[in-house]
Amino acid sequence: MARFTLPRDLYHGKGALEALKDFKGKKAIVCVGGGSMKRFGFLDKAVSYLEEAGMEVKLFEGIEPDPSVETVMKGAQAMLDFEPDWIVAMGGGSPIDAAKAMWIKYEYPDISFEDMCKVFGIPSLRKKAHFCAISSTSGTATEVTAFSIITDYSKGIKYPIADFEITPDVAIVDPDLAETMPKKLVAHTGMDAMTHAIEAYVSTANCDYTDPLALHAIKMIQSDLIGSYNGDMEKRDNMHNAQCLAGMAFSNALLGIVHSMAHKTGAAFADYGAHIIHGAANAMYLPKVIAFNAKNETAAERYGQIADFMHLGGDSLDEKISLLIDHLRGMNDELNIPHCIKNYGPDSYPTEQGFVPEDVFLERLPEIAKNAIADACTGSNPRIPTQEEMEKLLKCCYYDTEVDF
Repeated sequence: MARFTLPRDLYHGKGALEALKDFKGKKAIVCVGGGSMKRFGFLDKAVSYLEEAGMEVKLFEGIEPDPSVETVMKGAQAMLDFEPDWIVAMGGGSPIDAAKAMWIKYEYPDISFEDMCKVFGIPSLRKKAHFCAISSTSGTATEVTAFSIITDYSKGIKYPIADFEITPDVAIVDPDLAETMPKKLVAHTGMDAMTHAIEAYVSTANCDYTDPLALHAIKMIQSDLIGSYNGDMEKRDNMHNAQCLAGMAFSNALLGIVHSMAHKTGAAFADYGAHIIHGAANAMYLPKVIAFNAKNETAAERYGQIADFMHLGGDSLDEKISLLIDHLRGMNDELNIPHCIKNYGPDSYPTEQGFVPEDVFLERLPEIAKNAIADACTGSNPRIPTQEEMEKLLKCCYYDTEVDF
């Protein structure tokens, strides 16, 4: 038996933010990030709509990119003090992910972060509050997923929290918010969405309910991401829908080792001031992982189906997979995303000197590989790497060398 879970309600299209006017409750806490929602007026609109619905509203602001365990605990305490019956998370993946984790701690104050990270082990929520997620970026799709990513900076590791309990009750997918994204964020979030869709399609947990969502998202991203990056707002609006469809797919089909590797490299070099942005990491690693997974016969067939759906050509299965890899690398080129960690610079563009020092990377490689294998996303990857294979694969992602094993 399998399960397919989505938010109870999803409001989409321009002006969808107004759905907040119809919420029923007494108190709402609104969790936001670094200020873009306030700067563009969306935070004020959300608060106004909630107040129009008759609620007392409190803000929890300043949630950082890649939110920390400490931020989660601080936000949960704010909720315990305020006692909201609605948690409204607004912005990119970071504030929504953080608010999901806060929600767990709010409902179960004695739960530890370690227990929160037990895959599909969270007790029943909604005893105190319901959850609404409002996405402003077109990539993570956390507004419709059963996942949250929280960083323990003391260990330099991102931990995925995975449980259908944290699937939001309401998702608001309003493209007006996505039109405010800076260009670099469009690139990174877009390739994150492409990775979600491709990994969902080849995941060992894929099914008839997730496949159409994944394939349609892939087709939309192929059609619209580059134009969105170059300022076409109609395509930007389309991308906001595409990333949500990809999220519906992977929340139920799960992911693979592209995400395992991205989770475990993202903050691994933070003490050197080196942070590999999640979407950029996925973009760099995806072509390498496709080459690795394609040694699995079932995965190879699925990648070939993706290539056919994208009309990439190719007569043999090997040729189709090669064309798929080339196409994704070409997208990275058009989006100014480098092909490997060695060339990953502070602005996510190729630099002469790598952002992550080679000696530091090699020194930490065994531990990063071990943590990546242990990541929650590894279990649904079509080919489970050994420690040696994961180290070799990460080296290919560092140097941009061929995956031939």
